[in-house]
Amino acid sequence: MQPTIGRFVHYTLTEQDVSIITGDRLNGTDEVQRSRHNFVAPGQTYPALVVRNFGGDAVNLQVFLDGTDTYWATSRTEGEPGEQGRWIWPPRV
Repeated sequence: MQPTIGRFVHYTLTEQDVSIITGDRLNGTDEVQRSRHNFVAPGQTYPALVVRNFGGDAVNLQVFLDGTDTYWATSRTEGEPGEQGRWIWPPRV
């Protein structure tokens, strides 16, 4: 199955992602500073919207964090559950 624009996937944060998110929260615009959010850590998984597909499984994602802010994860590829820096299809339950 190919990831297409508008589909939701699950994305697992890396240490670098967390560093960027934390930096944006501390040094960002007034809008970012006013956001309410919970702590982020490497290995945490969040829902993400596919906003661009480069062919195959390489995509740009808008990651919905636990709060009022988001994170733009660029050029990410499909992986295994829990694999940091990769996305997976949501499991069926």
